[in-house]
Amino acid sequence: MFILDPTAEVDLKPISSAPRLKSPDKKIIGLLSNGKAAVSPFFNYLEKMLGKNWNAKTILRYTKINYSAPADPDLIRELSRCHMIVTGIGD
Repeated sequence: MFILDPTAEVDLKPISSAPRLKSPDKKIIGLLSNGKAAVSPFFNYLEKMLGKNWNAKTILRYTKINYSAPADPDLIRELSRCHMIVTGIGD
C-alpha cells in the first residue's frame, strides 16, 4: 500500500501587502471581473459610487478570459496601471 502526501514541497517567500489608499480621490481604479454575470450589477453600482461620491479619476473595467484560471500576464500588466483594484466573483 502506498500513502500519498498531497502537500507541496516548496519554499514560500513571505510577501507584504501594498499600502492602503487613503482615498480613491483622483486615482485610477480597476474593476476585475471573473466573467460571471452576477458581477456586472455590483460593478455597475460600484463604478457609479466611485465616480460620483469618491471622485475617482478613471475607472477601468477588466474581465478575465477564464474564470477558473489565474489572470493572464497581459491582463496583470494592464492592471498595474491602477492605484487600486477591486475583484469580483459572480457566484
